[in-house]
Amino acid sequence: MAQSIQPVRGTQSLIGEEADRFAHVVTAFDRVRRLYGFKRVEVPVIEPTAVFARTMGETTDVVSKEMYSFDDRSGDSITLRPEFTAGICRAYLSEGWQRFAPLKVATHGPAFRYERPQKGRFRQFHQLDAEIIGAGEPAADVELLAFGAQLLAELGIAGVTLKLNTLGDVASRDAWRAALIEHFASHRADLSEDSQARLDKNPLRILDSKDPRDRPFADSAPPMLLSAEAEDFFGAVKAGLDAASVEYEIAPHLVRGLDYYRHTAFEFVTRQLGAQGTVIAGGRYDGLIEQLGGPHTPAVGWAAGIERLAMLIEVPDGERPLLTVIPDQPQLEADAALVASALRRSGMVVDLAYRGNAKRRFELAKKNGSRARVVVTASNSTGVSERQGIHIRVNQPDQVGRQDDLRGAVLTALESSFLVVRTEPVEIGVSPDAILKPKLPK
Repeated sequence: MAQSIQPVRGTQSLIGEEADRFAHVVTAFDRVRRLYGFKRVEVPVIEPTAVFARTMGETTDVVSKEMYSFDDRSGDSITLRPEFTAGICRAYLSEGWQRFAPLKVATHGPAFRYERPQKGRFRQFHQLDAEIIGAGEPAADVELLAFGAQLLAELGIAGVTLKLNTLGDVASRDAWRAALIEHFASHRADLSEDSQARLDKNPLRILDSKDPRDRPFADSAPPMLLSAEAEDFFGAVKAGLDAASVEYEIAPHLVRGLDYYRHTAFEFVTRQLGAQGTVIAGGRYDGLIEQLGGPHTPAVGWAAGIERLAMLIEVPDGERPLLTVIPDQPQLEADAALVASALRRSGMVVDLAYRGNAKRRFELAKKNGSRARVVVTASNSTGVSERQGIHIRVNQPDQVGRQDDLRGAVLTALESSFLVVRTEPVEIGVSPDAILKPKLPK
């Protein structure tokens, strides 16, 4: 017997509650992005490798160790996207999206990084992404942060803190970078191996090192001295968040290592995931589009992992069938299909049990969690015209009797497709609730 093929390490397949959680996060994201006026966009999963090498830096771990890159049959270097921002900025330039500036866009989908799989992190993972391109005003930062805060609130994720920092303008950041290099260089021998390498490449990243050898030097590092312009910008962001009732906490060690980041940097962090608690992260990247060969273009954005958010929410019940339609005899299959179609056209969530006898179908209805069963029964009075038609009974196993509003809702929904003759039950569970007759032509 041939050995079964296993999934690629770091990928996953979803079914049932896990798939429902995933879909619920995406649905909430789409709902909230519409409230904020963000256009839905789609960008390719594959991009020229240069898109990410230029924007993320040749020396970063993502580019040097984690990207899935390959030469296609034409010899061009192609990369599966490790994130969305660079591809959206490439499209902004090459697809003529500048005419929409300031451009507010949002998207979601898979991304790929070759890293060690861990809880909530995969090699094929999925992100939500929101960007505002072509707006250099602090109000853009505020709106993007309010979008993220409302999304987390609508998902019901508790215990979230917005951590906020400023990276200053170009002058502030360059002066700070020089001061950090001087500070850390005097302690180079005592730094971790990773931080020694970062000192020459991305010294700002030493500030958020988790290695205990680095913490004394990171904690004693000189603070950034903001220019008057950068101070005003950060003050406007904080004032805007206060006005929008978005709570935040200043996090002076929250940084972004690449030089194109400016001003606002932020993370939404939850206590529910321990040390790896970031669920949304982003910042202002006013220099990124220049890295792709475009003009200076201010921009700000964030990304969130769908898998991580899905781990934190309650199981949604909207995917569970509201009704299961069951024919109690094999010859009633066609009538059951008619009833199910009519209910679905009315907007009700319906499962049509199609395996086994009636008893087996009742068991399946219980297993799939449907609230009620619409049973299509045979008529015992074929010769009486008033009793001819499709007989149905609404069975609610969790209710006493048949007085629930759901029964009335089912019959009302069927009135759009049938003439519904409601009957008074003679014996609960045996006599029909209604007889469905073809509607007479007008």
